[in-house]
Amino acid sequence: MPELATMSDAQQRRALIDELAAFNTRVGQPDDPPLFTREPVSEMVPVHWRAADLARLLDRIGSDLKLEAGGIRRTLRLTNPGLGYGTTPSLFASIQVILPGEVATAHRHTASALRFIMRGSGANTIVDGEQYDMSEGDLVLTPSMTWHDHEHLGDAPMIWLDVLDISLVRRLEAVFFEGSDVPRRAVSAHPTWSYGSYGGGWMQPRRRLVEGRADAGLLAYPRAQAEASLRAAAERLPADPADDVVMDYVNPATGGPALPTVGTTLQMIRAGVSCRAQRHTGSSVFYVVRGAGLTTVGDQRFDWGTGDLFAVPAWSTHRHENPHAEDALLFQVSDVPALKALGLYFEEII
Repeated sequence: MPELATMSDAQQRRALIDELAAFNTRVGQPDDPPLFTREPVSEMVPVHWRAADLARLLDRIGSDLKLEAGGIRRTLRLTNPGLGYGTTPSLFASIQVILPGEVATAHRHTASALRFIMRGSGANTIVDGEQYDMSEGDLVLTPSMTWHDHEHLGDAPMIWLDVLDISLVRRLEAVFFEGSDVPRRAVSAHPTWSYGSYGGGWMQPRRRLVEGRADAGLLAYPRAQAEASLRAAAERLPADPADDVVMDYVNPATGGPALPTVGTTLQMIRAGVSCRAQRHTGSSVFYVVRGAGLTTVGDQRFDWGTGDLFAVPAWSTHRHENPHAEDALLFQVSDVPALKALGLYFEEII
């Protein structure tokens, strides 16, 4: 597309502004931002949140803020200075604190959500009648319009990473929210039916004997199985040139992503590994489960360690390294499934 500043009829275009505006129309003007760019340009900027800073802030909100009905949670939102809302253009990430004895009351919404447990145990969640315990390293999903609530029965605060595609849902003007008339929804007669059906990985029941959600995927991905899969990949598969060892959480009923709009990934960068640079459409947020390493995003360098988080904008050249003696484990969320569904996913390994 030619630069608008080179328009030979710029004066005539400006003269039409008022007349066209009266009929809610317009033509391109010399000072308009370009409608097309040669490659993606993101308003989002790379951000690094350090564990020590987050721990202090989480202690503060844990002592000062309340957990209340109507969807009011106690969360520390991870904001992006380049955006007016959210962590990435499509994802809204925050860290939730729940104290012993508290109930995060039931509600549902169109935005899909996930929880990756960062610290603690003793809480459980009910999602559309299924009930699962939540412990450190587990991934728990609340797909679109599923009723969900949480209760903490342990004796120490729990912290988990919340990620929702609410930024995308807001942009598409498809937000619905409904509160519950009871704090916790009823547990069904088969409270772990999806895990019983699909938790075995490569085996599934012949017939669907229990009524459940239409997507028929898993709701809970325990840490032990996820990390065992990653270790098996590390032992038996060639290294990924840009990510070393990387495995996506999938919906075992479809073979597709665990959530249709949010990618969920577990990644190991082994000791001494230096990955190749990459860039792709779609934005990402990384949580360092354990270990240390570094990631360069454009001309910025993030030296990360256990408990840190960092965000990478779309089409930003980035490269992971682990110069240390211990393997590093990262959990990643992205909007890659949404991009792939729309035919807009592109990547380069450099």
